[in-house]
Amino acid sequence: MSVPRRLLMTADAVGGVWPYALDLAAALARRHGIETTLAVLGPLPDDDQRWSAGLVPGLRLVETALPLDWLAGQSEEVETAGRRIAALAADAGAEIVQLNSPALAAEAAFPVPTVAVHHSCVATWWAGVRTGPLPDDFAWRAELVRRGLHAADAVVAPSRAFARDTRAVHRLPTLPAAVWNGRAAPPGPEAAAEPAEFVFSAGRLWDEGKNVQALDNAAARLGVRLLLAGPLTGPNGARAILRHGLCLGTLSGDAMRDCLVHRPVFASTALFEPFGLAVLEAAQAGCALVLSDIPTFRELWADAAVFVPPRDETAIAAALDRVLRDRGLRDHLGESARRRAARYTIAAMADRMAGLYRDLAATAARRPAREAAE
Repeated sequence: MSVPRRLLMTADAVGGVWPYALDLAAALARRHGIETTLAVLGPLPDDDQRWSAGLVPGLRLVETALPLDWLAGQSEEVETAGRRIAALAADAGAEIVQLNSPALAAEAAFPVPTVAVHHSCVATWWAGVRTGPLPDDFAWRAELVRRGLHAADAVVAPSRAFARDTRAVHRLPTLPAAVWNGRAAPPGPEAAAEPAEFVFSAGRLWDEGKNVQALDNAAARLGVRLLLAGPLTGPNGARAILRHGLCLGTLSGDAMRDCLVHRPVFASTALFEPFGLAVLEAAQAGCALVLSDIPTFRELWADAAVFVPPRDETAIAAALDRVLRDRGLRDHLGESARRRAARYTIAAMADRMAGLYRDLAATAARRPAREAAE
C-alpha cells in the first residue's frame, strides 16, 4: 500500500516541537509527497515562526488557540481540544493523524489511524526531576496523557531511553517505537580556526528539568563566559535566575549558527531530556560536548561527549575546565560529536515516520474486510 498523502499534525510554538514539526513536514513533502495540515495549540507562533512555516511545501498552518495539556486549567479543556482536532482532521480529509500532544487522544474519536509522538509530559518530567507522588495539578494531566497513549494506534518516542521511560511511567503494554529526531546541518560560514573560549547552552532555560542553575553555578568557578540562548520565563510562570551567565534571549536559526560557528564548549546539565535538539545542533557545528550523565545522552552521544553528574557542580566545573584547557581533547570531542550527529538526519526521521503511516493505513484498510468476514 502507498504512503497516505494527507496528514494532520499537531504542534505548539513553545519549544522543540515547533522545529521538529516543520522539519518533518518539509521532508515528508519532498520525499513522500505528503501534504500536512499543521494545527498549532497553545501560544500563537510569532512572525518568524510563521515565516518559517510558509517555507514548507504543502503545509497549511491552522492556529487553533486551543490549550496545551500542560497549560490547561482543567481536563475538560484538553478533552474539548481533542474533539476539535478530530473534527479538523475530518474537515481536512486527513488520512493519518500525528498527535505531538498525546493527551488529545484521551477522549476524541479520530476518523483515521492516529500516531501519538510522546516528546515529553509532566509525569515523565516529574520522574526525572523530582521525587515522591505527583501533585494533584500534575496527576490529572498525567492521566490524560496515559489515556491518550493507550488510545493511539501507535506510539513513538524520540529516543530508546525515553521510550523505556514512557512505557514504565504510563504502563504501556508494548514499548513505543523509537524514531530519533533529526536536524539539517544548514550551510553557513566556515568554523572559526580557533575555538572560542566560552561555554554555551540553549533551551527552555526556565524549565527546572534543564537544570541551568547548576551549569550557571559551575561556570562561575571557571572565570570564562557562559552564554545561554532561550527564554528565562515560561508560559506557566516558571523563571530561571542567572548570577553568572549572560542570557541572549531566544535566537533565530541564523543567530544560533553565528554562535555555534565559533565552536564554544556546549554544555547541557539537564536532569530530564527526551532527545535534545540543541545538543544536536551544537554537535553538527563541531562543538565539544559536556553533557549530564542521563540515559538519553548516553544513548545518543556515547564516546562523543564528556559526561558529568548533573547535580554535582564541582564535577561539572572540573569537566568544563579540562575540556577548555586541553585543546587536543576539545578537538577530538568536537570531531566525534560531528560524526555522531550525522546519524540524526531529517531524512531518516521522515522515512521512518512515513513507513509507520503506511503500515497503519494498510492495517486500517484490512480491518473493515476482516470485521465483515467475522
